[in-house]
Amino acid sequence: MELGLFSLSLSVNNISESKAFYEALGFDAMPSCGSVEDKWLIMKHGQTMIGLFEGMFENNIMTFNPSDVRAVQATLEAEGIDINVPVKGDSGPGHFMVKDPDGNSIMFDQF
Repeated sequence: MELGLFSLSLSVNNISESKAFYEALGFDAMPSCGSVEDKWLIMKHGQTMIGLFEGMFENNIMTFNPSDVRAVQATLEAEGIDINVPVKGDSGPGHFMVKDPDGNSIMFDQF
């Protein structure tokens, strides 16, 4: 099962302040991956990626970007993993979410 790139999606209170903080740590906002105006953006430092999301969800989320989100969902379902937010549609971009045994959210997002 190919999970794709990994990033941490952070729920932030003020995206401008968070962006400035992570820029001070050496992260750069990725072009065409959101903006402060959109209230979400993706930042990268070397091989490390984080997403900053203001007002979109309550908690931080681990995120994987597979090339075929529906195949990953089908594999996890076959393993008996409960899909708490299933992918919508039969093709194209989509995402689904699961929770690990400790309640941590994991999103699989194909864009």
